[in-house]
This record gives sequence, structure tokens and C-alpha cells, in this order.
Amino acid sequence: MRKIFTSLFILGLSTNLFAQATNGVEKSIFNVQTGFLGVFVNNESRLAERFTLRSEIGLDSGFFIEGNDSNTFFMTPIVTLEPRFYYNINKRARNDKQTANNSANFVTTSIRFAPDAFVISNTDNIKVFNQIAFIPKWGIRRSIGTSNFNYELGAGLGYSHVFRKNEGYAKDLKQAVLDLHLRIGYTF
Repeated sequence: MRKIFTSLFILGLSTNLFAQATNGVEKSIFNVQTGFLGVFVNNESRLAERFTLRSEIGLDSGFFIEGNDSNTFFMTPIVTLEPRFYYNINKRARNDKQTANNSANFVTTSIRFAPDAFVISNTDNIKVFNQIAFIPKWGIRRSIGTSNFNYELGAGLGYSHVFRKNEGYAKDLKQAVLDLHLRIGYTF
């Protein structure tokens, strides 16, 4: 009986050690996500146990209403780099919560570049200026059930620089920018 108890104890200990060895973020995950305004393709690559580098390309959208009741919708390309720190992924694993596909809370500084490449719009002659933004953010990422579907929620306040001088304006536009996102996606 004592040998059985000892064997079970060693088996349980080795299983626990093995499970903790696999904690941390995934080595590399590829996602397609969409939200209220836009569609995005991204990759998260592991840098360390709880750090990733997320690279993303997508079409960011927006709309505005002019005084003459004209509604304008537009989509423009955007490139984003985000070094992410998943600060509670190991705690979630210890509490037997799902961590697949980097299901955890994170903090990041989003570096977003929107080039003046092209604009898709329902109105002619829409211009988007080259712009860059640095936005410290907090967010959560969760898998939906045990599937590869996921959702993300994030919020941050940062700085944006819109390069307008090259287009004939007196000066560039520098402003605070609020970033709120809610996305649903699929991990491959």
C-alpha cells in the first residue's frame, strides 16, 4: 500500500512539474480578427515565458457625418507592432483556467502606423494622412470554450502624430488618442 501511495505521489508531482513547464505563452499563433471597425490578420511570437511580439496588418475603418446629412464610411490600411506582457498567464494555469492561444490579461504599448497608401470609401476624394501612434494599453484575450475562436477587449490612451506638413498644411497634428477595441477572431 505504501508503494502504491509513493508511486501515485511521484506521478502526481511529475505531472504537476510537467504542467508548470508548459506554462507561458504559445510559441507562435496566427489570428484573423474582426471588430466593430475593421478586419485584421496578426501573428504573436514568443519572446520569453510571458512576453510576445504581436505584428498585425489590417484595414481600420471609420465614419463621419457631414452637415448636409451625408454619411462617409472609409477603410484604410494599418500596420501595428505590440510587445505584449501576459502578466497572469501562469496564475491562470496554476488555477486550472484555460491558457490556450494566450488566454490571459496583458499590458502593451501599441505602435500603430497608418500609411497614406489607399482608402476604400463610399465618397470620392477622401484623404488619409500618414500617421503614427503610441498607445499604452491594457487588455484581455480569451478563447471561447475549447475552440480556436477567441475574443479580445482592450483600452488605452496614447499619443498620435499626423504628418500633414507634406500636404501643404502649416503644421503636423499632434493629439491624444483613445483606443478601445473589442474583437472576435479565429486562431490557426
